Formats: sequence, structure tokens, C-alpha cells
Amino acid sequence: MDTKFIDSLIAVAEEGSIAGAARSQMITAAAVSQRILSLEREFKCKLFSRAGNTVQPTDACLTILPKAKSLVREARDLLEVVQGSGFSGTLRIGANSTSLAAFIPATLKSIRTSVPEAKFHITPGNSIDLYRSLINGDIDAAIMVMPTAVIPKSLRYWVLRDEPLALIHHKSIEGSLTEILDNNPYIRYDPTCWGGQMSELYMIEKGMTKNTIFDLDSLEAIAQLVSEEVGVSMVPIWAGLEQYSETITSVIIPDRKYDRKLILMHAYHPRQPRLQELFMKHLSELESIDVVAP
Repeated sequence: MDTKFIDSLIAVAEEGSIAGAARSQMITAAAVSQRILSLEREFKCKLFSRAGNTVQPTDACLTILPKAKSLVREARDLLEVVQGSGFSGTLRIGANSTSLAAFIPATLKSIRTSVPEAKFHITPGNSIDLYRSLINGDIDAAIMVMPTAVIPKSLRYWVLRDEPLALIHHKSIEGSLTEILDNNPYIRYDPTCWGGQMSELYMIEKGMTKNTIFDLDSLEAIAQLVSEEVGVSMVPIWAGLEQYSETITSVIIPDRKYDRKLILMHAYHPRQPRLQELFMKHLSELESIDVVAP
């Protein structure tokens, strides 16, 4: 069984069409169709039901998809292992929105200078999705917010930043923390995300009243709105907030119980140990990073 055929099966299921899968794999639609027909003959079952230009995976296809993805990953990993040096292959790294801007460019630039042959694939996403991708083996490591649940022993993490919670407001606003929250529109750091849960917990436990106008899972967007006098917010002091220092005042909450921990998490036994060690070394050299051992 050719893993390229399995790769096409996964692409059709994810894209929802033969044409979409062909574009993502940079081959012809006829080639994709031929691969699917070949797999259907081999598996002796229908893998997709067709309706016009779209396709839907059958129950049989949905059953084999997880194992198909695992097979493709293992084949890719095997190829990378036998290619030679420890810096061959690609390290797949996930990064949440704040990390993507604050850490990834500088880290990759530093690596490029010292080890130009090292290859990395960066996947953006929110921390919850990145955590799921890490557990499923779709990525090798992730810079993300510390999960609220117990972390399985198959994963290891390093604390990169311990970010205190703070009230941020435009410099034109005056008053105590309570007065500012009572008298201004509130932009809420989305409580369905892990980072936002710390902000929400503080507001609930302190009995703070607020007039919520937006829920946002983007610290950059929140800061932009605060700088334009749209409202105030409770957010962690993330790397990048300093660029708004001319327009925004930050009032840090002294109780560190509400801190947001930003971590680098990876498999306890990494598939690309030398690349992962290289990435961690250059990441930890950034001024905004203060690594704490797991």
C-alpha cells in the first residue's frame, strides 16, 4: 500500500472535494480520483459518496481515517530518521497568537544564522487546539498556555513566562481599579480559552462588576481596542504589550494566583530530539523568555 495514496485519502476527507485535495497535493484531480479508486478496490468498500463537486466520507472511511493519519505520520518519521544527520527532517511546532509574533520570528532567525539546514514547520492556533494536536501527534511541540487539566506523563513542558494579570486602560482614564471597571465598557478576554479563564476567575472571586461589550481570544486585538479608548480589560502581561506603552496604562494584580503560564510542551520522547533541542536553545536565549525547568 502506497502511503501517497493514503495521503490523498486524508486530503479528500479534509478538503471535501477531489479538486481541493488535488490543489493541496499539487497533483491532478484525475490522479487523486485514481488513487481513491485503487484504495476502494484494495479495501473492498466505498470510501466516499459523491454529490456534484463535493464528496462525503462514508462510515468505513471515517473508521479508518485515524489509523490512516497515524500511518502517514509514522512513514514520514521513518523517512526523516534514515535521512542522515540529526538536523535532517522537519520539526513541527504549534504557536498561539501571542507567541507567533513575539517569539517565533526571532527564534527562527537566530537558528537560521547558526544552523541554516534546520527545517521547521510552524502551525498557528489557540492553545486548546494545539494541545489536542500535540496529543494526536500532528505536531511535535507547542508554545501555548498551560492546560487547566492534568497533563499526561507522555508529555513534558517548560515554563517560558509567568505572566501576571493586569488591568489595562487608556492613559486618559483615572480612578481606582474598581472605579475604572465599574465606569467603563469591558472587553473580556474570552473565558472559553485557558488564558481568559484566569481573568474571569479574578473578576468572579473579587466580585467585580463589569459592562462587557466584547469577548475576544486575541490579546493584540484587545490591546488595540483599549489603546483606541473603546474599553478596558483584564489580561496577562504578555510579550508585546509594551508596544502600547504610550497609550495604555497597566495595573498589575499582585496576587500571582491569577498568572498565565506560557509553556513549551512536547512529547517526553521526541521524534526529532536534536532539532527540538536546537529550537529550545535559541528560544530560551530571547530576552522575553525566562525558562523554568519542568
